[in-house]
Amino acid sequence: MFYLELFSALDRHHVDYLLIGGLAVSLHGVERATMDVDITVAMNPANLGALIEMAKELKLTPMLPVPLESLSDIELLREWHAQRNLEAFALRTPQLAGVTIDVLLFPPVDFDGMTARAVEYDVAGTAIRVVSIDDLIALKQAVGRPIDLSDIEHLQRIKAA
Repeated sequence: MFYLELFSALDRHHVDYLLIGGLAVSLHGVERATMDVDITVAMNPANLGALIEMAKELKLTPMLPVPLESLSDIELLREWHAQRNLEAFALRTPQLAGVTIDVLLFPPVDFDGMTARAVEYDVAGTAIRVVSIDDLIALKQAVGRPIDLSDIEHLQRIKAA
C-alpha cells in the first residue's frame, strides 16, 4: 500500500517529519476520509535533502512546474511563501491518481515544539509520527475551513473523553 511505503521511506531516509491533516485526524480516532497526505518537516538543508532523496525513491514529482530540487532552497521557498502564498509544496505519485503529498512549509506552530509533543502510531509494523491533538487543533484553527472546524469539534470530544 502506497501510504505505508511512504512512511517507511520517510523513516529509511531519516526525514524529520510529522503527519498533520486528515490522516492525522483519522489516526487520533476520528472517522475521516481523505486521499492526500499532509506532512510538515524540519526546514533545514540536511532534512530537505533527505526528503528529496525519499521523493526520488518513490518517483514523486512536484505538482508545480518546478524541479524537485527547488524543495532544498529554503530562501526560494520563503519567497514563494511570502509573495505567492505558497503554503505547501505538493508532490504527486505515479501510483495513485489524485493522491498528493502536501508538505506544509512554514507551519503556524513551532516544529520543534510539535515534535516534542508528537505521538507515534504503529500501523502494520510501520511507525508514523503524528502531531498531538492539541497541535492538530492549533494547525486546523489557523486554516479555519469548514472541514477543519468540524475536525476540531471531533478532536476536542476525543480529547475530553
